[in-house]
Amino acid sequence: MAPLSKAGAALAALREDLAGDVFAPDDPGYDEARTLFNAMIDRRPAVIAQCEGASDVVTAVRFARELDLPIAVRGGGHSVAGMSLNDGGLVVDLRRMHAVTVHPAARAAHIGGGAVMSHLDRACEPYGLATTGGRVSTTGVGGFVLGGGTGWLDRKFGLAVDNLLGVDLVTADGELLHVTAEDHPDLFWGLHGGGGNFGVATSLTLRLYELPHMSIAFLLYLPERGPEAVRTFRDVIEAGPPEAGGGAIYMTAPPEEFVPPHLVGLLVAGVLLTYAGPEDGLRELAGPLLAIPHEVEMVTALPYADLQCMIDDPPGYRNYWSAEYLTGAPDAFVDAFCARADSMPVPTGTQHVLFPQGGAIASGPAGYPVPYRDAPWAVHPYGMWEDPADDDRVREWVREVRADARPWSTGAVYLNFTGDEGADRVVAGMGAENMRRLGELKRRHDPDNVFRFNHNIKPL
Repeated sequence: MAPLSKAGAALAALREDLAGDVFAPDDPGYDEARTLFNAMIDRRPAVIAQCEGASDVVTAVRFARELDLPIAVRGGGHSVAGMSLNDGGLVVDLRRMHAVTVHPAARAAHIGGGAVMSHLDRACEPYGLATTGGRVSTTGVGGFVLGGGTGWLDRKFGLAVDNLLGVDLVTADGELLHVTAEDHPDLFWGLHGGGGNFGVATSLTLRLYELPHMSIAFLLYLPERGPEAVRTFRDVIEAGPPEAGGGAIYMTAPPEEFVPPHLVGLLVAGVLLTYAGPEDGLRELAGPLLAIPHEVEMVTALPYADLQCMIDDPPGYRNYWSAEYLTGAPDAFVDAFCARADSMPVPTGTQHVLFPQGGAIASGPAGYPVPYRDAPWAVHPYGMWEDPADDDRVREWVREVRADARPWSTGAVYLNFTGDEGADRVVAGMGAENMRRLGELKRRHDPDNVFRFNHNIKPL
């Protein structure tokens, strides 16, 4: 750390030079600026730099390097492990950099590093275009994409990172690079799953696709119908087209108008069947699910951007998540998955989810460090609750879900679904065969491991 006099002078200079705002611990607005999505995270950075553009990011990174401060990068602030915040370091806060420019003729969007999914989805909507995004509107685009990116459209359009065309990146040396398949190709490869290890993504360019229709079937069943509903959902997906996606979900029935009052606060089994097409095609696909006796039925066409907002995670809850990627979802797995719902913490916001893969995910580029691509299914225990007294039981339940799934696990994992689970899980999320190349890339671009508040790749 730098002497206090040097630190004070550097902070004063940063306040002067930055177009955006700078927050130190004694400043009004500091606590609001450091609040994250996950209420379990309470860290106190020395400086928060709310950047207005790429030049501000360069200035902030150089400031941190001068004072030997660790750097965390905040886009959407949706990391379950709180990786966008640190203690005693600098936070490069990109939230003001959220502009999205759509180029309809080129089928591409240029996206600010602080944009969240709603910025991207709403900008694309008037053109009838879309690309694979997260499953909620509040997820930050940058961290989502660079970590791989799975969502409702991935079976049709591939993982988000498969649609990455370019990144403007501020490196650990405070240099701004434009990274594409032609310019800095090794770094471009590393950004396809390597997350924030190589710099600050001030903007990204993503490929877009025509999406003239989107429709969903959302059904809630009594828990005893759960095994039949999950098996049927599995069969519908495995026999269906890549336009079909969604998830099988155990959850606490929410206090919404469409939920019968006698179910609110109780465990229910749900299926969300998404379809990148018109409602009549969805109804035909959903027939076997509709034939199972159910308590709630919602079958409708709706804009993709509206679907993205349907299950937004409210901020201020405590969160602990994980995942296992599966070789398949045979009946024995379905039975174990459904049985574990019986011990799910209810009533909480916790969800017990089975997501399909396949389609364009499996047929996408094989060379990127995304080793979960070939898994046909993924189980995602999503712990979300309010009372700190529930911390231990929710985390233990998440670990039990993983243990149940291990007989069918591929060993790979999508790191955006996990918190800090140790170095072995980082390897599982990048692929053992890729880690040496990633480590060498890290050594060339960030030998001091400045960008380490992430699923970290150590320099080799």
